[in-house]
Amino acid sequence: MRKPLIFLGLTALAVIAAFLVADPDPERLRALRDSLAAWREAHPLALPIGFFVTYVVVTALSLPFAVWLTLLGAALLGFWQGLVLISFASSIGALLAFLVARYLMRDWVRGRLGPRLAKIEKGAARDGEFYLFSLRLIPVVPFFVINLAFGLTRMKAWKFYAVSQLGMLPGTAVYVAAGAQLGDLNSLSGIVSPGLLGAFAALAVFPWVARAALRVWARKRAYRGYERPAKFDRNLIVIGAGAAGLVASYVAAQAKAKVTLVQEGPMGGDCLNFGCVPSKALIASARAAGVARGSEALGVRADVSVDWPVVTQRISEVIAQIAPNDSVERYEGLGVEVIEGHARLEDPWTVRVGDERLTARGVVLATGAAPVIPPIEGIGSVEPLTSDTLWETLAAMPAPPERMVILGGGPIGCEIAQALARLGAGVTVVEAAERLLIREDVEASDAIAEALRADGVDLKLGAKAIRFGHDDSKWLELEDGSKIEFDTLLVAVGRKARLEGFGLEELGIPANKVIETNDYLETLMPNIYAAGDAAGPLQLTNAAGHQGWIAAANALASPFWRFKAHAAPIPHAVFTSPELARVGMTAAEAEAEGVHHEVTTYPLGDLDRALAEGAGQGFVRIVTAKGSDKILGATVCGAHAAEVLAEFALAMRHGLGLGKILSTPHIYPSWSEAAKNAAGRWRQAHVNPRTLRIAERFMTWRRG
Repeated sequence: MRKPLIFLGLTALAVIAAFLVADPDPERLRALRDSLAAWREAHPLALPIGFFVTYVVVTALSLPFAVWLTLLGAALLGFWQGLVLISFASSIGALLAFLVARYLMRDWVRGRLGPRLAKIEKGAARDGEFYLFSLRLIPVVPFFVINLAFGLTRMKAWKFYAVSQLGMLPGTAVYVAAGAQLGDLNSLSGIVSPGLLGAFAALAVFPWVARAALRVWARKRAYRGYERPAKFDRNLIVIGAGAAGLVASYVAAQAKAKVTLVQEGPMGGDCLNFGCVPSKALIASARAAGVARGSEALGVRADVSVDWPVVTQRISEVIAQIAPNDSVERYEGLGVEVIEGHARLEDPWTVRVGDERLTARGVVLATGAAPVIPPIEGIGSVEPLTSDTLWETLAAMPAPPERMVILGGGPIGCEIAQALARLGAGVTVVEAAERLLIREDVEASDAIAEALRADGVDLKLGAKAIRFGHDDSKWLELEDGSKIEFDTLLVAVGRKARLEGFGLEELGIPANKVIETNDYLETLMPNIYAAGDAAGPLQLTNAAGHQGWIAAANALASPFWRFKAHAAPIPHAVFTSPELARVGMTAAEAEAEGVHHEVTTYPLGDLDRALAEGAGQGFVRIVTAKGSDKILGATVCGAHAAEVLAEFALAMRHGLGLGKILSTPHIYPSWSEAAKNAAGRWRQAHVNPRTLRIAERFMTWRRG
């Protein structure tokens, strides 16, 4: 209801403006201004009081008229009176909106603002009053959003008012000055007067000047007590040779910067040596065994025999095949200086590696993450394996482990459990949550659990491990008193960022679970960036690579140009059979965040290519903004899910809706058609029945 009223109001104003422009009589305009001035002199208090109350109401109700009201008030009241009234009225109105959001409309505000609220809450928790001041000073976020969102933070009301009053004052003064210049027009020629042109120029440049001033202030505050070197040995130092560090080094080298990469562990980091590459090599062997066993439905019978030494040897060979891409030799050939050793920050621009001190304008922290061993009684006595130590142990075994317990039902646990079970291992997965892959779509999680059970994996869900021990054999005791005997234990309960020993605490750089960064991956020290698992929130190779190039680009181009890290949605996949891939929100996450949404589900059993291959299990599920084809998230569960999902990730990255996917010709029959068909299901659900009835009558009429 509100949008049509606004539209009608703007239309009325446009008509009035057109009438005035059609007859731009200067005498008439001066007469109008003089009559308003005479009324103000006759009623010296009525106009200021009425304007003040109106402005408070407009601000408190978050109506989109504050800018125009500011210009009008300044034109009628003059600069000084207008500045005082507008400054206090806007702050009081903002406080009222703040209080209403806090005490009366919390749920509505949370649902209305959605993801924007989470960002503001994070900023307020990190920087408090300084964050609010920066938002007030630089009008990037609409003020009504700030008023409502801060009502849901822990900031005290009087602090909110005081900071708002101070932070909005410079911008208010610029707008009031422009309005006052409009009020002083005596003729149309005054439109090009220096005063008016200067006022509007100030409006244009104020956000840029304020932003620059705020950055200078923040830098001075961060670097207080440190002396910046007069010159630097290097443009960039990168600490860590995983996905983020390698990409950052590559970007810097391609930009012809002098860059040093400090690596303490193996080149390629966890993904090449302990994670993505060895696990996918194992899964390839397991998938071949699974396909062979399931080929009878396609008319092919096969006896499956697993040669375990060949399987483990192939894992090592695949790592060796890919390793040259991440090698010291390749990066030195690109122009990167590679130093082996432990790096530690001495000050914002100096890194010590052994006895050597290196200086650079920018530093990228890409220190990665390490597996977590939970503090469960006796766990150290049973020689737990992690993803870092699993592969060497498996290679030393003559056959797949007969009794293996995997602690954790996340992506790593599910992938390894199914792969080893398909290759002949006996596997039990113990997961404390009520289901596997707790962050994913419930139906997809259930499908993965069913598939693991079909492959022989014993699932203990909702089962909390409380004690480990060993006598004749190793055992795990669960909270319900039952025990599970095993020979091999793999701990896959997550990874934690490597944060200690790099000098972060001494520099005062906040690092709790991850290194705290802003939208540009800057830490508290603006020239020190963090990327990858150390920065979070996602521990994914593609996320690390994406952050690596952003951190390097920002370190090299700042302050002339900067890129935001959160601009691209990051897809991820679990490579079980069936695969599970997702980008953006699930329906449950949208519901929890109060985002108004719709859900469209397309079963893969309706996809011709899936039926032809005997792989019709699974679905495509899309979360869209309510009443719109804007994609908020997509989940694909089934064969080739990671490839099917790519189209949705591309669409989200570039703001393309489902209509664009639907209107794009796809190959038939192909798996990519699943995305188009899912978009078609969304379209079918949004066809207006009245439009169909009108179309039916029109076609009937055309038949005569």
